[in-house]
Order: sequence, then structure tokens, then C-alpha cells
Amino acid sequence: MQSRRKFIKSTTMLAPVVVMPSLLISSIAKSKPMDQTKRYDIIIIGGSYAGLSAAMALGRSLRKVLVIDSGQPCNRQTPYSHNLITHDGSAPAQIAKQAKAQVLQYDTVQFYEGLAVDAEKNAFGYSIATDKGERFGADKLIFATGVRDIMPEIEGFAECWGISILHCPYCHGYEVRHQETGILANGDVAFDKAQMINHWTDKLTIFTNGAHELSKEQLQKIKEHNINIVEKRVSRIVHKKGKLSAIRFVDGTEQELKAIYARPQMVQHCDLPEKLGCKLNEHGLLEVSMMQQTTVEGIYACGDSTTPLRSVANAIAAGNFAGAALNREMIMQTF
Repeated sequence: MQSRRKFIKSTTMLAPVVVMPSLLISSIAKSKPMDQTKRYDIIIIGGSYAGLSAAMALGRSLRKVLVIDSGQPCNRQTPYSHNLITHDGSAPAQIAKQAKAQVLQYDTVQFYEGLAVDAEKNAFGYSIATDKGERFGADKLIFATGVRDIMPEIEGFAECWGISILHCPYCHGYEVRHQETGILANGDVAFDKAQMINHWTDKLTIFTNGAHELSKEQLQKIKEHNINIVEKRVSRIVHKKGKLSAIRFVDGTEQELKAIYARPQMVQHCDLPEKLGCKLNEHGLLEVSMMQQTTVEGIYACGDSTTPLRSVANAIAAGNFAGAALNREMIMQTF
């Protein structure tokens, strides 16, 4: 009887290995972490101003960081960046080039030129796949991927966007102050722009591109400030290498202008945050806390994808804060 009990005990202990060896091996294979040379503390997706700023904060915090960037910043055709202390009037590309060189002085930070095309959560953190077929892993993620502007179907608009068709008076208003200026918008957006831009110039016209959608109260305010309203349909923007000279209407007439303010629709430049469960707010921007953390644990976001305040200065500040906040979180998790 005693020997029989020993036999039962020993076979019971062996049973899981004998009965399901293939399942056990498969499970181990799926859980095996990737090559450690491709694993990082943090992966930052987006290597423009916000992403580079976050990378610097994390590099100075001794974190192993990979920045993945496709080289398509939203202001790539804007000739000059303004309202950025120490860089007022510098070309955006030059600012980014200098920032990248400074960030890469920190030997724990690496830069990867490519597009992040897939992301998934796994037992070891997060995995990011690129358009070149490579895959990298990290404990945490920062999305600094910006937004993509949807150009209206008006000939010449896209060519002038960021050059003489502007989004922000703080960034560009001084350079076109007191000049003949247009607002290409309707309804509340047009009224909001008129309130702002009227401070920079009193030579202002709202182009509603069709029947206006302004309230009686808004029309009264606009009239009080001698702002013109043109309801003709717009056919094209007359320009030379992005510098507009006039707006042309469907009826063939034109009106001379030096600048136009517009607020085209936008979408997230990258859909990977949503795929990972990050929520968007009512404006289509990534929802973040005061600490730049998204609604998903371990994922932070900064820059234009999180705020309507689209400027280089704001992106740099948000990136710096996101990097510091994430580093603090990681310290608190291990201390």
C-alpha cells in the first residue's frame, strides 16, 4: 500500500509535463521577451518639438529611450517660427535639427527614422512595429504624434497653409499687422477669429464661402468694428510659392489680400493611441491629465495631439513636463 501511494504521488507530479508539453512550450514562447537590444524604458513616437523635449528630460533622467519619427511635422512648410524666446524668427526645421543634435548627446537616447504602424500591450509592457518590419519594446510610451490638418477643396489653400494662410496670430500676426487680412470661416469660428484678429489689423474681411451662419448679435458686433463680410463662393487662392496675393471667387472676381486666417478640420496624425484604448475628447484630441497621462496606464501624450494651443513653444513645454512626469511615475513604482 505504501509503495502504491508513492507511485500515485510521483505520477501526479509528472502529469502536467507529460500530458501537455506542447501547450507549455507554446506558452513560454509567446511570453518570451524580445531581444534586449531592442527593448527600452520608454518609446517616444513622434520626434518633433514635443517628442524631442520629452526625450531630453528622460535622457537626463538616465532612461533608455527610443524616439521613432517619420519626419513629417505639421509645420514643415512654414518658413519661420515666432513667439519662441531665443529662436524667434528661426526656421522650424533648423530648430528641430538643433534640438535633435542636443538630445542625442545623451547616450541613453536613440533615434529611429521610420513610421510606427502597429502597437500592442503584452506581458512585458508595450510593443511597437514600424513600416520597416522592425519591432521594439518598452515599459512605457509617450505619443507626441501631432495632428493632421484636412485641407478644404480650394485650389491653392494647401500650398499657402503655414506660409500666408495662418492659424495663430501669436505665431504670425505681428508679421502681417495692419495689412489687408481675411478670415476664411463661418459661424462661431468666424466670429471668434474676428474678435482676435481685429486686434492686429482693422483691415479685416470675413469670407464665409457661402451664406453666412452668424447670429444677429454676432453680426451687430462685426458691424460695430467695421469688419466686412463676403458671402461669395471661393474658387481659389491666388499665390506665388505660397505667398498669397488675392482670393478669387466662383464668379471670377478677386479681392487682394496679404494674409488669411483659417481653422481647417483636423484629425489625429496617428491612430495607435486609440488602438491601445486611449480616449479622445469632444474636440478629437487625446485626453490627458494634468500630468500628461492618457486614460491608459503607462501611456503619456504631449504636443498638438493633446491641445488646441498649437505652437512650438507650447509643444516644447508639454514635452518637457511629460518626460519629467513619466520619470517620476517610474521612480515611484520602483522605490
